[in-house]
Amino acid sequence: MATAAAARAHARAVVEACWDASTGPAHETDVIDLLLVVSELVTNALRHGGGLAGFEAVPVPDGIRLAVRDHSDEVPSGVGGPAPPPAGGAAGGYGWPLVLRLARGIDIEKEPGGGKTIRVFVPVRTGDKPI
Repeated sequence: MATAAAARAHARAVVEACWDASTGPAHETDVIDLLLVVSELVTNALRHGGGLAGFEAVPVPDGIRLAVRDHSDEVPSGVGGPAPPPAGGAAGGYGWPLVLRLARGIDIEKEPGGGKTIRVFVPVRTGDKPI
């Protein structure tokens, strides 16, 4: 994946392949939450993490497990608690708080060769509206 758009398209394809006519379509608001989390994690890797080193979207019971790897050892601020609000007038700063709000089971692992992997779970329910 080279872009956030490509990562979103991949995540959507995983949902469409796993939530189908036999299980019922994925709940639309959950898919939107998933795509927001994908966008923010990948964009942060590209802007602040020295580039995207890996991306996975794996279906698990009741949702999607995401893993985003970058080249930076730096951990986002607000890990282990609420992220500080963006500085007044500063551009950006909303992505990580959004991830903290929408994702569950957030885990950050520093990689032995450098960089880090951020793993999160985003719940996806079966809904009554197609995506």
